[in-house]
Amino acid sequence: MIISTTLGGNKKVKPLKSNGFGNGAFQPEMKVEKSTDVVIVGAGVAGAALAYTLAKEGRHVHVIERDLSEPDRIVGELLQPGGYLKLIELGLEECANESIDAQKVFGYALYKDGKDTKLTYPLEKYSSDVAGRSFHNGSFIQRMCEKAATLSNVKLEQGSVTTLIEEKGIVKRMIYKNKAGEEMRTYAPLTIVCDGCLSYLRKSLSAPKVESPSCFVGLILENCELPHANHGHVILGDPSLILFYPISSTEVRCLVDVPGTKVPSVANGEMANYLKTMVAAEIPPQLHNAFMVTLEKGNIRTMQNKSMAANPVPTPGAILLGDAFNMRHPLTGGGNDSGSFRPCSSP
Repeated sequence: MIISTTLGGNKKVKPLKSNGFGNGAFQPEMKVEKSTDVVIVGAGVAGAALAYTLAKEGRHVHVIERDLSEPDRIVGELLQPGGYLKLIELGLEECANESIDAQKVFGYALYKDGKDTKLTYPLEKYSSDVAGRSFHNGSFIQRMCEKAATLSNVKLEQGSVTTLIEEKGIVKRMIYKNKAGEEMRTYAPLTIVCDGCLSYLRKSLSAPKVESPSCFVGLILENCELPHANHGHVILGDPSLILFYPISSTEVRCLVDVPGTKVPSVANGEMANYLKTMVAAEIPPQLHNAFMVTLEKGNIRTMQNKSMAANPVPTPGAILLGDAFNMRHPLTGGGNDSGSFRPCSSP
């Protein structure tokens, strides 16, 4: 592991390239930044929420995110009521309101074998504003980052962390490349790694076993009405489970769960044919026409669902959070809540 004795001054050092924890000699030409209280790797929901919360408590926070442009994902679009209550507690509720055209969600409608029923969240004891929220994931994350960046003790920077540096068994520093491609070195008493499902640093802090049980196929239906307004819709179909929920005032997200690691190709039309022949018959009548119209437009996206139990390697000075730490099937819509806001309760 890399050990450095040059913590101060303007000395420039450059390590040998390595993955995870470094182990090589320093070489000239690395810029050294001053220390901060906390470094957060990743500015997704977890990273942005933590940055805002820790900074509000007076800590100096350096957030390093590999891409600060607005994300474009097909999951992470539904926040359960408990997650919204946590947003209120943290002072972040404005990140999931009408400013991003977020939609209130009051429960779920379940469909199976031609029958359906509606389950509503038990929200009677809460104010009328308390409900789930659904939205474009990218809009939500962008607002969270903007909110964190309003605090003067938050530094939000685009860059790619390449190496964690350990000293006497404790993570003290890290090496990253900034947006200009310059190699930088920064250090803090605590490093929080929450760089998502494709985490580069995960193997440095855990012994992960990632599985891919299925694939989500994503569509956006436009200008159609859900059978049960302001509810998620779960169709327990065969062979695919199907989800519908609003993500704006004019758009409905459709997610089709296709089992297995190998799925029909989108590029050659096999996926569209699969959806027409194997899935369309399961779609509620009110949504069937919009579903078929969307298929004809051809804007079909896919994403491998991943499952990974938490298996951390205790490492003083650094912790894993969010999808970098563990992953579950996104069907539950619970990832936003558990991965992002619970850690903020006891920073």
